[in-house]
Amino acid sequence: MSTVTRAYLDQRLAMAKRCSREAAMAGAKAAAVATVAAAVPTLASVRMLPWAKANLNPTGQALIVCTIAGMAYFVAADKKILALARRHSYEQAPDHLKDTSFSAAAARHHPAFFRP
Repeated sequence: MSTVTRAYLDQRLAMAKRCSREAAMAGAKAAAVATVAAAVPTLASVRMLPWAKANLNPTGQALIVCTIAGMAYFVAADKKILALARRHSYEQAPDHLKDTSFSAAAARHHPAFFRP
């Protein structure tokens, strides 16, 4: 059994901080784009559609825009975290798991009723 060193823990902590910072930046960018993409049609519909003019007060408009921005932030950040975790787990995997090439000799043979 190997012991965990202080340097190893510091390296892992630094990588986790970098990944969370990258995810936060990706989420912020997505939220900014989603804010503009949601605000334009929301504000336009309040000015043009009679139903929206009658039923969406400024608080409702802000709620619509903020909800979409928040959802975009968390979806983009989560996707970035998963992508980074997948990449780092692949980098640290043993060599026999990194080989994803297909070889016919290693293919699993199926019973006769599965064959075409």
